[in-house]
Amino acid sequence: MAAILPRTVRRAAEAALSLRSMPPRGAGHLARSLGGVSAACSNAGTFSVEFVPWHNGGGILHRAASVDPTAVVEAGAVVHSGAVLGKEVVVGSGAVIGPSVSIGHSTRIGYNVALSNCSVGEFCTIHNGACIGQDGFGFFVDEDGQVKKKPQMLYARIGDHVEIGANTCIDRGSWRETMIGDHTKIDNLVQVGHNVVIGKCCMICGQVGIAGSATLGDYVTLGGRVAIRDHVSIVSKVRLAANSSVTKDIQKPGDYGGFPAVPINEWRRQTANLRLFSKKDGVKT
Repeated sequence: MAAILPRTVRRAAEAALSLRSMPPRGAGHLARSLGGVSAACSNAGTFSVEFVPWHNGGGILHRAASVDPTAVVEAGAVVHSGAVLGKEVVVGSGAVIGPSVSIGHSTRIGYNVALSNCSVGEFCTIHNGACIGQDGFGFFVDEDGQVKKKPQMLYARIGDHVEIGANTCIDRGSWRETMIGDHTKIDNLVQVGHNVVIGKCCMICGQVGIAGSATLGDYVTLGGRVAIRDHVSIVSKVRLAANSSVTKDIQKPGDYGGFPAVPINEWRRQTANLRLFSKKDGVKT
């Protein structure tokens, strides 16, 4: 009797665990309706209350997510409810795909990327640590002197063939959606504020800061550490030298530089004159 009792207890415990891990009624039908999710849910014992492990990579996803069977969700990645992952998408370890986020065909999401309130097009690359779709920096002071948050309710839309560097942040919109055009390339450590619209085929180098509601045309190139003021518009085919600051609209294509940014030849004359005057002052002293 003493030898039989431990075996009975063990079997009872195993039966209780199997009952606890069974999916609720109708969950199998839901999984089958989502296409790719059904492959992960073939073993009913793998169900948890909300999330299931993904068969291709070891990550976990919500039962209400729609994931193509060819998508890879690596171990440690999480895909939330309503998210849509297209064919051959790769989601790196530690990444979080928020509710209702959509990712297009063959897009690669790096390690520890956070996506929320956004859509990402096809053939994009988002490098490690990037954050897309978080609230923008919008506040006001009310009549009582209290700082209040402005609603940030819209989305960030990333086009096709876009590359976004490590630790870059792109805020979602408040009065219009934040937009990144097709084939635009963004370097590391770039800040794109809420409501910003960037055209196609733009090149944005590291540590650029684009304040809220700015508008950039197509084929715009921003050198390293360029700063763009809020609500400024820049036409297509403008190039800005590194460390420049745009404080007003740029309405003609061409090369610009300086603080505030002016046509490149004018900025070079300003720099040469400043050096000349400083040398003269040095001789007098």
